[in-house]
Amino acid sequence: METMAAHVGKMETRLKEWGAQLDELVAKGHEASAEAKIDYRKRIDDLKAKHQAAQAKLEELKTAGSEKWETFKAGVESAWNELEVAFKKMMS
Repeated sequence: METMAAHVGKMETRLKEWGAQLDELVAKGHEASAEAKIDYRKRIDDLKAKHQAAQAKLEELKTAGSEKWETFKAGVESAWNELEVAFKKMMS
């Protein structure tokens, strides 16, 4: 079974990768046509909100400590899954 510290480390790494991808998507949005920008911007804003929510849940977990891992695990995984799905939709 993976330790909480190892799991948190992997999540932090993935969040940083997604943050970099988000920055790239924002830059691409500037190149879109005016009509496409509106939809693209909404999708980017949604992605940013999900990224921030996942980051907040991860910070909550880190401050709670390993003894409360099971309590916070479901919330972290839910936010994580929402972010992952949003990224997959944006990239397809």
